[in-house]
Amino acid sequence: MPSPTRPYRGVSADDRRAVRRARLIEAGLELLGERGWQGTTVRAVCAEAGLTERYFYESFAGRDELLAGIFDRVASEAADGVLRAIETAPHDARAKARAAIAAFVEMLTDDPRRARAMLLESLSDAALRERRAETIRGFARLVSEQAQSFYDDPIAADDAELTALALVGGLAELLVGWLDGTIEVPRERLVDHCTELFVAAARVSTSR
Repeated sequence: MPSPTRPYRGVSADDRRAVRRARLIEAGLELLGERGWQGTTVRAVCAEAGLTERYFYESFAGRDELLAGIFDRVASEAADGVLRAIETAPHDARAKARAAIAAFVEMLTDDPRRARAMLLESLSDAALRERRAETIRGFARLVSEQAQSFYDDPIAADDAELTALALVGGLAELLVGWLDGTIEVPRERLVDHCTELFVAAARVSTSR
């Protein structure tokens, strides 16, 4: 049966659907953080959100689409936080790099659900692994663009892209190691170390 399209208590049908979708994503994020990919079933998500499966399938074709929605929300929030940090930091390469890295690390580690969704559970599913790779490339483009716009004499675009991808991919793997306990350093040292790496590598060029 199609969902009602008329307003209800002044709220449009589209707005109600958006609210339900957001509740499902939040419920999925909670379960993903608690139980992992295998435990985040359609039935469990609906129970957590207090919605029926009818409303689940109104927003998502299946569990994989929900997991992609969770991943995309976390990645979008991370990108927004990084951009805000860059914009408000002093006009200094080290200050901007540290602000961006700190924002990214803190956003993921202050809420372990986000880190698990974006960095850990995304390795459990082929579609999410590809999304993870695309997102790392997206953050690398962001880093490359910011670096190119910061310096008055930017290096070649392909140099900037190579460096940015290596740095962002490395940061992601460092965070995985830090979260699973194989890297045992204070969070502030992790941020400081990555800041120095980003600053030191920013001007690397192998163009001829």
